[in-house]
Amino acid sequence: MKKRKIFSIVVAAALLFGIAAGCKKEDNGDTIKIGGLAPLTGDVSQYGIAVNNAVKLAVEEINDNGGILGKQIDYICLDEKGDADEAVKAYRKLVENEKIVALLGDVTSKPTEAVAQKAKLDNMPMITASGTAESITKVGENVFRACFIDPYQGQLMASYASKELKAKSAAILYDTSDTYSTGIADAFEDAAKDLGMTITDKEGYTEGNTDFSSQLTKIRASNPDVLLLPVYYSDVALIAVQAKNQGITSKLLGADGWDGVLNQIAESDADAIANAYFCSQYSASSDDPDLQAFLSKYKETYNFEANMFAVLGYDAMYILADAIERAESTDSDDIINALKETNHDGLTGTTTFDENRNPVRQAVITSFDGYSYKVVENYSMD
Repeated sequence: MKKRKIFSIVVAAALLFGIAAGCKKEDNGDTIKIGGLAPLTGDVSQYGIAVNNAVKLAVEEINDNGGILGKQIDYICLDEKGDADEAVKAYRKLVENEKIVALLGDVTSKPTEAVAQKAKLDNMPMITASGTAESITKVGENVFRACFIDPYQGQLMASYASKELKAKSAAILYDTSDTYSTGIADAFEDAAKDLGMTITDKEGYTEGNTDFSSQLTKIRASNPDVLLLPVYYSDVALIAVQAKNQGITSKLLGADGWDGVLNQIAESDADAIANAYFCSQYSASSDDPDLQAFLSKYKETYNFEANMFAVLGYDAMYILADAIERAESTDSDDIINALKETNHDGLTGTTTFDENRNPVRQAVITSFDGYSYKVVENYSMD
C-alpha cells in the first residue's frame, strides 16, 4: 500500500478516535497555511502552471481525507513571473501577510536559490519540486527538493552511455545561458572522461537560438558515438530534427528536461529521436495505479497532459504534508527534522533524502517507440 494511502488512513483514524473520545475539535476555520511560489505568467509559465496545478490536486485530496493535524491546508501560491527579485518579494508577502508555516517552491533554479537565501534566515521549511541547481539545498538545512540535481543527471547519463550503450566518444551541445544545462553538461563531461570516454566536441549556444547548424556541422565531422543534449524539450525538438537533416547518426542523450518533447516534435519527425535515451523522474507508461490515476485526474481537471513538473509538484506536496503530520507540529525545527526522515512512496518511486537534502532514488531511462515514450529500465550508478 502506498504511503500516502496509509497517511490518509492514519489521519482519518485519528480524527475518528478524537471524536469518539470526546476530544474538542479545532474550529472549521482553523487551517495550516502552506505557501507556494511559481511562474504562472511569463516565459517559463508552462513549468510553474504544471507544478501549481498538481499541488492543488494534492491539497484537495489531502483535505478531503481529513487534512493534516486535523486541520485543512490553506495553500496560497503567488506568481513570481520567473524572476528572482519578484520571487523574493512574493516570499516576503507569504511570510509577513499570510503567516505560512512552510513553503513549496520555487520552480526554476534561479528564483528558488534567491528565495532559499531568505528562507534560511527565517528557518522556513522549504521544498522545491523542480529546482535542480546543486547549490540550492546547500543554502541551508531547511531546504529540500523532490527532483534530481543537475550533476547527478549528467553523471548518470555518462555512466549509462559508457556501461550500457558502450560509447567510447561523446559530444555535448548545451545552452550556455542556463544553469540547468551547464550543470548537466559539465558533470557529464567530467564523468565521461573518468570513464575513459573521449569528448570530441562541447558546443554551446544561448537562449533563444533556433539555428544549430554550425554547432551540428562540427559535431557531425567528429562522428561521436553519443550526443548529449542537456536542454529542455522545446530545444530538443529543434536540435534533433536539424541533426537528422544533417545526417548525424549519434545516439542522442538527455536528462529530465526532455519530458514533453513529443508535444513539440511533429509525428513525421519522430525518427529524429528514435535512437535517443534520457533519464527521467518517472514514466507515464508505468503500470503504477496511483500514477495512472493522477495522470487521468490531471487530464480530466485541466484538459492537458501532466508532465514531469506536475508529477514532481504532486509528490513534493505529499512529502511536505507527511512531514508536518509526522512532526505533530507546525514548528519549523520539527517540520525540518521530519523532512530529513522522509521515506515517501510516491509517483516517482520511494524517496529518501541524502545529507544535502537531495532525493535518493533510481532514474527511469526512457526512449521512444515510434511516437510514444518507452521505458528501457530503472537505472542507478550504484
